[in-house]
Amino acid sequence: MGRPAPRTPAVRVPPLAAPWVRTRLRAAPGAAAALALLVALTACLAGAFPRAVDRYEDAGLHRALRQARPEHTTVRVSVPQPDPGLPAGQRARALRPEVLERQFRKVLGTVDSPLAVDRAQSAYGVAGTVSPAVPDPWLPRPTGLPARVSLAAQSGLARHAHVRTGRLPRAAHPVDGTTPEVEAAVTAATAKGLHIRVGSVIHVPAPGRPPLAVRITGIIVPHDPDGAYWSTVPLLRTPTLVTLPTPGPDPDKYWLGALLLAPEAAPALLGTGTNPARYWHLAPDLRALHAHDLDLLKPAVAALESGPALQRARAVTDYGADIGTDLDDTLASFSRLRSGISPLVSVAAAGAATVVAVVLLMAGGLAADRRRAELALLRARGASLSGLAGRLLAETAVAALPAGALGLAVALLAVPAGRTGPAVAAALATTLTACAALPLRAALAHRTVRLTAPREDVTSLRPSRRRTVAELTLLVLAVGAVATLRRRGTTGDQLVAVAPVLVGVIAALLLLRLHPLLLLRLHPLLLRRLSGPTGRLRGAIGHLSLARAGRTQASAVLPLLALLTALTTAAFGGSVLAGVAEARDRAALLTVGADARADSGAPLPADAPARVRAVPGVRAATAVSISYQAKPADGQDSVPLVGVDPRAYGELADRTGAGTFPAGRPTGRSGTLAAVASPSVASAYGTRRPFPVRLEDGSTVTVRIVLVRDRTPAVTGPDFLVVDRAGLGAVAGRPTALLVTGAHLDAGALRRAVGGAAAVRTRADERARYADSPLQTGAEHVYTAAVTAGAGFAVLALLLALLRAAPERAALLARLRTMGLTRAEGRRLLILESLPQALLAALGGAVTGWAAIRLLAPGVDLTTIALPSATAPTVAAELHPDTWSLTVPALLVLTVSTGIAALQAWWSGRRGSVTELRAGDSR
Repeated sequence: MGRPAPRTPAVRVPPLAAPWVRTRLRAAPGAAAALALLVALTACLAGAFPRAVDRYEDAGLHRALRQARPEHTTVRVSVPQPDPGLPAGQRARALRPEVLERQFRKVLGTVDSPLAVDRAQSAYGVAGTVSPAVPDPWLPRPTGLPARVSLAAQSGLARHAHVRTGRLPRAAHPVDGTTPEVEAAVTAATAKGLHIRVGSVIHVPAPGRPPLAVRITGIIVPHDPDGAYWSTVPLLRTPTLVTLPTPGPDPDKYWLGALLLAPEAAPALLGTGTNPARYWHLAPDLRALHAHDLDLLKPAVAALESGPALQRARAVTDYGADIGTDLDDTLASFSRLRSGISPLVSVAAAGAATVVAVVLLMAGGLAADRRRAELALLRARGASLSGLAGRLLAETAVAALPAGALGLAVALLAVPAGRTGPAVAAALATTLTACAALPLRAALAHRTVRLTAPREDVTSLRPSRRRTVAELTLLVLAVGAVATLRRRGTTGDQLVAVAPVLVGVIAALLLLRLHPLLLLRLHPLLLRRLSGPTGRLRGAIGHLSLARAGRTQASAVLPLLALLTALTTAAFGGSVLAGVAEARDRAALLTVGADARADSGAPLPADAPARVRAVPGVRAATAVSISYQAKPADGQDSVPLVGVDPRAYGELADRTGAGTFPAGRPTGRSGTLAAVASPSVASAYGTRRPFPVRLEDGSTVTVRIVLVRDRTPAVTGPDFLVVDRAGLGAVAGRPTALLVTGAHLDAGALRRAVGGAAAVRTRADERARYADSPLQTGAEHVYTAAVTAGAGFAVLALLLALLRAAPERAALLARLRTMGLTRAEGRRLLILESLPQALLAALGGAVTGWAAIRLLAPGVDLTTIALPSATAPTVAAELHPDTWSLTVPALLVLTVSTGIAALQAWWSGRRGSVTELRAGDSR
């Protein structure tokens, strides 16, 4: 046997090197955690913004629909009674509930999406279009006219009401036009108004036959009186006292109520003179209607009224069918309000999005600069640019993608309402931007292999042609957006919404373009001017700060862009909110006439003014007498006549800005009263001759108009006369209202002080009434949140900029401390070094914000968001620069910049000089 083959010794395979991503995450866990936190925050804000906008817009739409009431928003499909020439059986069959229900289901299929129908509140049936007078003498007759009734057989009565007394009506056998008697129910309100009880019989006239006897079998109470089932035709639940337009002091009146028949008894209406009609009421489902579908909702409603949907409805019901609704008017009114508010919110969104994008790019740039030596070494050893960018992309994606998903999840939980698609898209956009920032910055910086880092002083770099083209493009866009906004207002496209942002971007680029020129031309002059005072100072801090201020890094473009954009957006947003608040304050003041007022139909107690003045917060209480039915020149037209104390009322008019009263001449030589009149009254009765005015108590005074004012505090209408109360009679001159001025007034305390049945209104309550729409309040909250987020990220951009220069500054302080620099001097050095850039950003932001507001003010109308109510007085809600909005953010930038510099100097002083020098050399 041969010798066995020798065993081959096992070869140890060295383990593979650790993957790049795992190595980098282990080497710098803090940077990865910071990036993940930044991405999670930005993704959360980006995902929450569109859902918050959807939520308040949907709430505004639903409120507008509820305020319009179901009688205006329900889609009403009606068909006249069958042709009288048809056989009686066929006519009766067309009105039976099973036929109407089958047609109802088909009518539902004709409604186009996104218009949704609430089946629970929808109904169908037969109702008389003519309400005949009934001869029963026991029904109430206020002026002798007999009561009238409306017969209706509506589906679902048992589901929408409960019986208080009796039972629901029934139809025991097939009913037709010859049936002599049917059963009906009435609501509790109808029974109370028309004195109806269970067992009452109402005789409805029928042509050519005995009256139809309607026996009341039950009194019912609606479950949801305000729902569409009962409110589409309010007469079904509530009777009406109809007033006829007859001349005379006592017009004729009669009661009108509804009798609710069983659906099976509907054919009985064919034998009456009520002219019955079939109907299908389609109530919109408010929960399924969304503001973002508004552009599709309006065509869907139009198609029902006079489009393809109407033709389909006629095909399944009757070719004489007609569809009517006022839903389109409600949608149009909401659309006008939304179109005036949305562009203003888009301004804040665009500004915040720009600042967030700049911060994400700065975070990537900071990471690329910190690893400049590492990446340059990899490029020198043969690493390809695409391979290097791919590894950096994988490295950032590992930390950013889970953080973005987490931020999106938090946004979806925090704002449960709204669309998910835009939220996911916004969060994904921010996450991808964060992932791509580092690879793109590194690829741009290391596209060529270099042994040393190039100098990045702004004076040594010349902008490339691509940058020049990009800047010119932004300049053209900004000019076009501003011109469009000034010409068309805020109803333009999204380019108009980003006009303030573009103004801030152009200002930042302009400052960066001019900065090298300023350094090259003005720096020597400034050095010569400042060298004398600096030379007289002890130490080298002045010379060092001047020298370092002259070397601005070119990387300051992103921080300056973020700061100017944020400051411009904050100034614009603050001015918008200030203009809205000012317009509401002015409108509330003009409506109330003072900070508060108490009105009474009768004269107030004599001690009421003294008691009101004793209420905490009240500074003055002006008593006036108002005669609303005063008739000038013995005519039939009434003009409110206000009797006042000229001096006190003049002071009140000055405070409210509603003109002054001529206190120096309250009466004329012949006993005529000098009067302040509105322009319409002055035009009607003249200002040259006196004319008599008959008061409500029968007395007459002679007045002469000596002054014309557009408005007066005591009366809000367009017509008024204001005279001296001392010239009126004892009865007419008694005060009927008090105009109160003060701060933090309590309406309850004022009501108790006035006593009686006086109605008290405060300026604060009136102002709150102008901002009760969810569309307004939601837009203001989102606007404020967006501006706040933009300001916060701008501060973060400033922090990143200072953090980028932190290693070099720390090494500088360490070197200077080895040469005798104290900690206090190092702190002053960093503060003086950071001031030029902070001042440039603060002053540039304030000037840019002021210029943007001045440029865009002619095209921005704040009336829609400030005073959407039609009852609000006409007040110009204009956009103008707000001092606080311009100065506070700028001062915040200076404070943060100097504070961070001082903090860095303090932190560097705690570490040893050797450690700092090594840290600086390693970088």
